[in-house]
Amino acid sequence: MENLDYARLQMAFTLGFHIIFACIGMVMPFFMVVAHKKWLNTRNLVYLDLTKAWLKGVAIFFVTGAVSGTALSFELGMLWPEFMKHAGPVIGMPFSLEGAAFFVEAIALGFYLYGWKKLPETFHWITGIIIGVSGVLSGILVVSANAWMNAPTGFDVINGEFVNIDPVKAFLNEAWFTQALHMTLAAFAATGFAVAGIHAFQILRNKRPELHKAAFKIAILFGGIAALLQPISGDISAKDVAERQPIKLAAMEAHYETERGAPLFIGGIVDEENKEVTNRIEIPKALSFLAFGDFDAEVKGLNDFPEENLPPVSIVHYAFQTMVGIGSLMMLAAVVYFISLKKKSWMEKRKYWWLFALLSPLGFIAVEAGWVVTEVGRQPWIVYNIMRTSEAVTPMPGLKYSFFLYLGVYISLAITVTWLMRRQIKVLNNPND
Repeated sequence: MENLDYARLQMAFTLGFHIIFACIGMVMPFFMVVAHKKWLNTRNLVYLDLTKAWLKGVAIFFVTGAVSGTALSFELGMLWPEFMKHAGPVIGMPFSLEGAAFFVEAIALGFYLYGWKKLPETFHWITGIIIGVSGVLSGILVVSANAWMNAPTGFDVINGEFVNIDPVKAFLNEAWFTQALHMTLAAFAATGFAVAGIHAFQILRNKRPELHKAAFKIAILFGGIAALLQPISGDISAKDVAERQPIKLAAMEAHYETERGAPLFIGGIVDEENKEVTNRIEIPKALSFLAFGDFDAEVKGLNDFPEENLPPVSIVHYAFQTMVGIGSLMMLAAVVYFISLKKKSWMEKRKYWWLFALLSPLGFIAVEAGWVVTEVGRQPWIVYNIMRTSEAVTPMPGLKYSFFLYLGVYISLAITVTWLMRRQIKVLNNPND
């Protein structure tokens, strides 16, 4: 394998791990503060136990997110020095602001962790809100930097150099809002369903059902609302991609031929050699309407673009189909939950709880698939239409050793976090042991 392959593998692997930690770190503080507010209002010890249990989870994921995020920041310079040389001055501002948000989050977490019975109750609760808001801001700022790679602006290229830099314009690039909105909703949906599914499984095991039902209701409320809003965000994102990155749109749908009134493909097997998609379901004219709001709009096909500028079509298409399929399933599950608030008898059936228990990991699979669409769909460019990924990679030899080192570190992190979370659930279920 070449340097470029190992660099891509390492970045993909570490980003794939970090994004899960980051999503949970962004969202779980909001579950925690809702449970805390319920404790303050009712003095029901169930909510106090739940708040403190979720606090431990927030602390665990804050630490692991910080470790994995720090490693990623080193990787940018180590694996992609040419990218950082040119892009660093342009997108340095969101990274700097993200660092500030991280420090605010860390300080607030310290207050919240050690403030029990030491701080006024309302101030203590507010520090929990600051943790959540700072975490979401951190995520939005990092996504802004990534969005710039898809919609580079705020600079001119003269003789191969990035000059006339405007960091504010780069930060507020054309893609930042749609990507930030889509990613934030995805984080809430994935984390909400994951946490709700874990508590649903504990209900099936009949372990402190009163506590786990309270936890389930809080988590699924956030996750369900986000899942219902996500199609709106997805539509905004699709229209944005159609305007700015028509190659990515064509790869997402595996459309090879340019046509007006283009159909939407559901499923299908991509044959990149023969440039066709077999075994697909077609919805006539739906892609033209979803992309441009016009049933007869022209959608450019992959055959109209230079071969050297095409991304790996099958990977992008399958990832996109996975993301949309899981998102649709989660949206339907959210509808089931909100109907069950009226039809209480549904919650008395085991298959109801099994539904949410089985959905638990799917949200994060959709998040990973979405990032594959975003990153792989932009290839072969690291900065869209400006710098190719092959031009940014380090010439440093021995990247395969770096890859396996990072692989070991992140697997160790995953095992440690899994053990810690299993331990916390066991303690929560058996508080007197």
